[in-house]
Amino acid sequence: MTAIISVTGLGKSFGAVTAVDDLSFEAPPGAITAFLGPNGAGKTTTLRMVLGLVTPTRGAATIGGVPYRRLERPLERVGAVLESASFHPGLTGEAHLEAVRLAAGLPAARVGQVLEQVGLEAAGRRRVRAYSLGMRQRLALATALLGAPPVLVLDEPANGLDPDGVRWLRGFLRAYALEGNTVLVSTHVLAEIERIADHVVIIAGGRLRWSGALAPGTDLEDLYLEATR
Repeated sequence: MTAIISVTGLGKSFGAVTAVDDLSFEAPPGAITAFLGPNGAGKTTTLRMVLGLVTPTRGAATIGGVPYRRLERPLERVGAVLESASFHPGLTGEAHLEAVRLAAGLPAARVGQVLEQVGLEAAGRRRVRAYSLGMRQRLALATALLGAPPVLVLDEPANGLDPDGVRWLRGFLRAYALEGNTVLVSTHVLAEIERIADHVVIIAGGRLRWSGALAPGTDLEDLYLEATR
């Protein structure tokens, strides 16, 4: 599967309110695409349409040319972390991953592999109720990685991470993209995403304000403020 996210003429209205309006952009493979905008810009709604959780009013969002809902074995195609990720507090991290693995028909070895991949191998048998916010974020990422997908869609993935965790996430995402995978990240932490982003998409009021490669030396904060003014 070609790991490209393509959004074309995408729109979503909730009654008289237009959340996303004629939005088009691409997130290419082998790169980190930063998806930016102020609160209420339509970022989360857009990501939910990409992931098939919200039906567009118009336009289309595809992954490798296919809408998410038509993907075969979707966990092996797309991994996602949404800001609202939640887990059963009585389950251990390992048990949560095992349940997802069984439902998706993935190899048993993947549970231990992804726990190690996100640095939770020592906490895998602890109940999720005892996890910090940062540990829950890592567990959400581990869940997204279970199917070894070529595409990651992440909504505020650094939320709750301490400085070491943020540094780890930065390195992980950079390495994941360098392997030829597609990474689409929505975040408000401009200083952090500026260090790893290859492409930037900025929206405001549900509409595209700027899209393109992030040239070396570009001040992302200045670009963002100019685009959303």
